[in-house]
Amino acid sequence: MAAFDVNKALAMKILPSLRVLLVALALPTAAAAQRGGDAVYLEDRFNQLQQSLTMMTGQIEQLQNRNAKLQQQMEKMQADYEYRIDQLEKGGGGRPGGAAPRPGVQAAAPAGPAGPAAPTAPAGGANADQLYDEAIKKLQDGDYAAAERGFKTFIHRNPQNKLAGNAQYWLGETYYARRDYSNALTAFAEGYKVYKASPKGPDNLLKLGITMAVLGRKPDACAVFSRFSQDYPRATDLQKRRIDQERQKNGCG
Repeated sequence: MAAFDVNKALAMKILPSLRVLLVALALPTAAAAQRGGDAVYLEDRFNQLQQSLTMMTGQIEQLQNRNAKLQQQMEKMQADYEYRIDQLEKGGGGRPGGAAPRPGVQAAAPAGPAGPAAPTAPAGGANADQLYDEAIKKLQDGDYAAAERGFKTFIHRNPQNKLAGNAQYWLGETYYARRDYSNALTAFAEGYKVYKASPKGPDNLLKLGITMAVLGRKPDACAVFSRFSQDYPRATDLQKRRIDQERQKNGCG
């Protein structure tokens, strides 16, 4: 909100100056008329107006850059929010870095009589969790390229892991955050196709439609949104509200 107020204030400063500049360009000055079309005077006035226009153009570009940065911040906040929702759905309590208690990890038992050694959990599961958590941390830090590599590695090594669908979704988010909508579209489509029944299945479908809309494929986006209630009748209220918002935003019937 603070960034919006700053941009609004800057715009309010620019617009009056633009009006004055346009009036000055559109109307001949009285002084020019009295001087009988003094060429030197008119040239000076033109140069002054041109300098003012250049300065205002720079201010407008500055405003546009601020808006772009604000949008990036909002997208990062959205990704972080969705990650916390994801952790709550998994029962992790939204701990930073995904450091939720791991299945099969228990407190050490009191020492007792020696007996047959208990079977230990395979190391692969722990390594997979660590790899996933590291990729999530990179995503939260805004290091999208490193997060992309982490999620790709996780999916390649653990395609059947319970978190594979989540990883596929976050892989799509690493592209979307960088406005690489083509690869984002592919990642979300793969997530919906391969991991349709995963906890992030509804989010994959939702973001697939959103990405299609960004790419100008609104009819396809509307078709995707229309499948949501059929494929995910037990989706959360938040997910259903977002689908309704996107349908309305894109003029879906």
